[in-house]
Amino acid sequence: MHSRRPVRSSRTAAHRRSRTAAGLFAAAALLVSACSSGSVSGTSTAAARAELAALPEATPAALAPYYGQRLSWRACGVPGFQCTTVKAPLDYAEPDRGDIRLAVARKKATGPGERLGSLLVNPGGPGGSAVGYLQAYAGIGYPAEVRSRYDMVAVDPRGVARSEPVECLDGRDMDTYTQTDVTPDDDKEVDALVDAYKKFAEGCGADAPRLLRHLSTVEAARDMDIVRAVLGDQKLTYVGASYGTFLGATYAGLFPERAGRLVLDGAMDPSLPARRLSLDQTAGFETAFRAFVKDCVRQPDCPLGGPRTTPEQAGRTLKEFFGKLDARPIPAGDADGRRLGESLATTGVIAAMYDESSWEQLREALTSAMEERDGAGLLMLSDSYYERDADGDYSNLMYANAAVNCLDLPPAFDGPEKVRESLGAFEKASPVFGKGLAWAALTCAYWPVAPTGEPHRIEAKGAAPIVVVGTTRDPATPYRWARSLAGQLSSARLLTYDGDGHTAYGRGSACIDSTINAYLLRGTPPTDQKRCS
Repeated sequence: MHSRRPVRSSRTAAHRRSRTAAGLFAAAALLVSACSSGSVSGTSTAAARAELAALPEATPAALAPYYGQRLSWRACGVPGFQCTTVKAPLDYAEPDRGDIRLAVARKKATGPGERLGSLLVNPGGPGGSAVGYLQAYAGIGYPAEVRSRYDMVAVDPRGVARSEPVECLDGRDMDTYTQTDVTPDDDKEVDALVDAYKKFAEGCGADAPRLLRHLSTVEAARDMDIVRAVLGDQKLTYVGASYGTFLGATYAGLFPERAGRLVLDGAMDPSLPARRLSLDQTAGFETAFRAFVKDCVRQPDCPLGGPRTTPEQAGRTLKEFFGKLDARPIPAGDADGRRLGESLATTGVIAAMYDESSWEQLREALTSAMEERDGAGLLMLSDSYYERDADGDYSNLMYANAAVNCLDLPPAFDGPEKVRESLGAFEKASPVFGKGLAWAALTCAYWPVAPTGEPHRIEAKGAAPIVVVGTTRDPATPYRWARSLAGQLSSARLLTYDGDGHTAYGRGSACIDSTINAYLLRGTPPTDQKRCS
């Protein structure tokens, strides 16, 4: 099963964590876990009409105590970083009915140069730990000139990591869940998949029945405004990746007059129903897979074919291999006795699609699995994707991922029959991944809490220039989403990276990095439609 993520030390892992997107089958890739029952070919009429409305500029009296908090910073285990907690109302409609405590971390500006304020970062998910991302990458790996002028700050969104995390299953049950067959061949396997989704949802509901109703992106964006205020910043400066772009755009829509320098990298399209999002993302993974194949077949050790092998032929070879694993999983050298079946293998391949620097590792893992019946390499990729550690414990990434997605939009499908009706469209979008991703989109049908959101446009009229970044062969947030979001935001400047992988900033393009740095440091946005490679 799949989803979107605390933290590893490498920049690649940090960026892979930025998927809205997400896990592939368990919480339904990125944001592939929600939608209206409209056609898979376009947005619904209601979605086209709906627009996120700005909140009143004046802070309501009931929220004044939250905006007036004083922070008490302390050391928090990672040299150079400080941590604190910020209170926010659990329910903004009834702020007197209890609080939620949000974990915040910072690394103060190093100088020289005038301090520009706070720069908040979010790596995506939903479910990715922003605090972990800050400590493992952004606070030490962002350009030195940016870190010298800004206090680097992160807040784990409500329900995520250190901010009252939602939990659903223990490690052993999660192992079972991630191995569930998501390409069912008969009614018995469909029933088993539905039962797995129901058990997952019931676990989440039992853990935090009240919290589960208040984990929406709108509420997380309102939390960010409290954090902005208590940090002493008049406007929010922010870099969000993947799902973090949805969070940032939502903030701009709610508080356009407080939106400062916002960078939305690997953009999502809030106007699309989730079934459309899921279908687009399925096509995005197919595009990334084809790019991987073109590189793979030029190498002497590619297990998918030689120099004359087409992406279609390589896809059939991989799909045939997945079918063999479905029938007979192979050893993976796992201390807990897990074997590599189709679901875990597919997750491992999906994980490597987020960053082209993982292609060599994927090629070696596929060679071991396909030619030597050793599934350890693909299992390692899958575990990294799910954030499963060597002790068999999982982070709360996938739980928070589903909790946010299932609240933000209605479910993509209300039952197995609707999935069956859409299989043709999904398999056309990706012969390799389509079937599994279609069934993954069934997750929210059994969620214990009704959705509170709907597809909508975000215009953020009156906001300062917002930089929207899209990568042409991004697997998780397809380039068309960046174009669409840039077309909605009234002040957007679209910055395009012609390349592979998920997101663009800090991934090797001097053109992208210098353009974003100029915006963050000097407030100079790029010309609209600027392209980099």
